[in-house]
Amino acid sequence: MISSVSGTVKSTSLNSIVVEVGGVGILVQVPIRVAASMQVGKLVSFHTYLIVREDALTLYGFTELVDRDFFELLLSVTGIGPKVAQSILSASEASAIASAIVSANLKSLEAVPGLGKKGAQRLVLELKDKAANFVSGTSNAKLSITNQVENALQGLGYSVKESAAMISQISSTTKIESMSAAEILKLALKSGGKK
Repeated sequence: MISSVSGTVKSTSLNSIVVEVGGVGILVQVPIRVAASMQVGKLVSFHTYLIVREDALTLYGFTELVDRDFFELLLSVTGIGPKVAQSILSASEASAIASAIVSANLKSLEAVPGLGKKGAQRLVLELKDKAANFVSGTSNAKLSITNQVENALQGLGYSVKESAAMISQISSTTKIESMSAAEILKLALKSGGKK
């Protein structure tokens, strides 16, 4: 996993930039509001999230760690892919979006391109409790770790619901606050075999 990229802006477009790192240009997909603030030649640093697909490796970059963590949280929602998650974060920062989710402000969420009414309702339904941790503008480290474990379980073939159920099952019987992602994953795999 590529966790961060630092270098010089080589070129910009509407929602991506090329960052030159050691003579190599890396294409980083960024929210529109971030791309608009970039200038060629500027030194930048991004927290990144790598999406691996059969036909592509796509790197998504965020200037704030909380935005990357919120991006990961958005990806856990049924029907939300990386392009829609990036579109959601293009409108405003994670804390503002989280506030809209917690307060069930469907009107502002529906205005996000690519989300629509059903997508906004799904965001509120699936993230209302988890998004509360982002309202202050800082992410909860333990929430980020459980999201990583959920994503790992989904990568192993479990559905979104199965992986969420496995995490909630072990968190109800074990104190996971002081555990690493690897330890939580191990417990989840022990507790919930494939059905």
